[in-house]
Amino acid sequence: MHNWQTTRNLIILALCLGGLGPDPRSQTDLSEPREVRSTERQSPDRVMDAVGVRPGMTVGEVGAGRGRYTVYLARRVGPAGKILANDIDPQALAYLRDRCARLGFKQVQTVLGKVDDPLLPKDSLDLAIMVWVYHMLDKPDELLANLRPCLKPGARLVILDPCDREIDEEFHIDRSRPGVRIPTIRERVEESARATGFELIRVETFLPEDVIFILGVREK
Repeated sequence: MHNWQTTRNLIILALCLGGLGPDPRSQTDLSEPREVRSTERQSPDRVMDAVGVRPGMTVGEVGAGRGRYTVYLARRVGPAGKILANDIDPQALAYLRDRCARLGFKQVQTVLGKVDDPLLPKDSLDLAIMVWVYHMLDKPDELLANLRPCLKPGARLVILDPCDREIDEEFHIDRSRPGVRIPTIRERVEESARATGFELIRVETFLPEDVIFILGVREK
């Protein structure tokens, strides 16, 4: 009886601390109604685990918009960390500031940038992340080149973008047409990396509809 009671108490403690795995509700509990589908598609906890977002880090989010991903990053880095949320839309950033105020996230700072320059502080980031941004850019190389000096030594750049099937559907691309040769998203990222002083470190494919590219600054 004593052993069962001890085991029962340990199970209860583990449940209270989340020790038996993440609560599925935590995947969308910070999302607004119209964001739930996207959040379910790109489980923030799984993505942050895979790319190494930890408490206390300074993370730069490029193209943060209204903060769908920002709020999960803020919760993960905690009060000791910082999120520099960049966008080129001042109205979106104003909404994001109000959103963070409502949620009590004081570690989020918004940064109004340019199309080709995030205007983030130099040598400030432990990690930079772009969620559904890269494939929408007309000139991604300029942005990545201006982002690279913002990374601390050893920092990583994470590009989370749709897989080729999703991009083809979004832009009505038919790769079966004779003579059509359109680079894959991996080829595009690798080309940008070579042109801007990055190198592709790792690719994560556990998301059914998206791909995660993890880049580091190429050593000279």
